[in-house]
Amino acid sequence: MHRIFTTSVASVYPHYVAKAERKGRTRAEVDEVIEWLTGFDHAQLQAHLDGGTTFEEFFAGARLNPHVDQITGSVCGVKVQEVEDPLMRQIRYLDKLVDELAKGRPMEKVLRA
Repeated sequence: MHRIFTTSVASVYPHYVAKAERKGRTRAEVDEVIEWLTGFDHAQLQAHLDGGTTFEEFFAGARLNPHVDQITGSVCGVKVQEVEDPLMRQIRYLDKLVDELAKGRPMEKVLRA
């Protein structure tokens, strides 16, 4: 089991927000990306952040967007579509979406609209 699986989402979330804000994006946009991916609404996302939910628990309760198969490319030199472990792939999807947001990609493209 990888260490990230038992890491709380709340401990990584500020890093996602900081990365996006350094590039002129907002916390609301990070939330929108997370909510699109997981199917959580804002209140549910906030409850997970407040409750110290681990990534394993977070994605166990998520209803992944049906368009996740359109999320392709590399994160840290690893192609997300080639990650074998389903939970690690879901975490990488999230990383990839935040990367795209921080790189200035239009929101409609990040959300595969």
